[in-house]
Amino acid sequence: MENEIAQPRVRRKHRSLAQELVTELSQQIRDGVIKRGDKLPTESAIMQAQGVSRTVVREAISRLQASGLVETRHGIGTFVLDTPSTTGLRIDPATIGTLRDVLSILELRISLEVESAGLAAQRRTPEQLAAMRDFLDSLQRSAALSSEAAVSDFQFHLQIAEATGNRYFTDIMNHLGTAIIPRSRLNSARLAHDDQPHYQQRLGREHEQIYDAIARQDAESARAAMRLHLTNSRERLRQAHEEAETDKVS
Repeated sequence: MENEIAQPRVRRKHRSLAQELVTELSQQIRDGVIKRGDKLPTESAIMQAQGVSRTVVREAISRLQASGLVETRHGIGTFVLDTPSTTGLRIDPATIGTLRDVLSILELRISLEVESAGLAAQRRTPEQLAAMRDFLDSLQRSAALSSEAAVSDFQFHLQIAEATGNRYFTDIMNHLGTAIIPRSRLNSARLAHDDQPHYQQRLGREHEQIYDAIARQDAESARAAMRLHLTNSRERLRQAHEEAETDKVS
């Protein structure tokens, strides 16, 4: 059964709203207010009860997924796991703290998301394509706010995984969570020696190329666009990493 969420505790100002919501929901699960196996309240219900935006709710749920407390079942909702998983794929966002870590995650994403984009182009539904468009539009509106942009960015890539029709792509993306988005871990524009507006424009063009190929149902172009997008991100950050290492030696 779907739960009603308890009213929020007083938030500590020095922590992000998303992390505060993670703490709140985790505590309610531990206290049995939300029981294991139960469905979480809807995004709208959490927004109303906690007084936060949809972006904050999505970020919090992504973090709960990454920690193994909940899982999202496409088209059904998000459920509390009967027993928190201690095995399987788990990447703790707290461990992705260095540029080298982010580069390693990007290599993993290239191996996963290039094929995901190709399958999505072949299998996507009109509704899934519309959802991708919504997340891109949201990303453009929130470009100046890194936390909101990271959530929209992740949701765009997650929607592509869902459009494959292969739940394992979606499961892996959900396990990884928003920690896979470089902007959520680092000031990517600064590291790439680029001003923020120009950096966002370049990322925007790369996302639009992926979307356009999926819209045309051109699988090979979708793979190529995704590979270009992720490879560009990796190379921009790799160059910054090498420069940082050189500076240490100098």
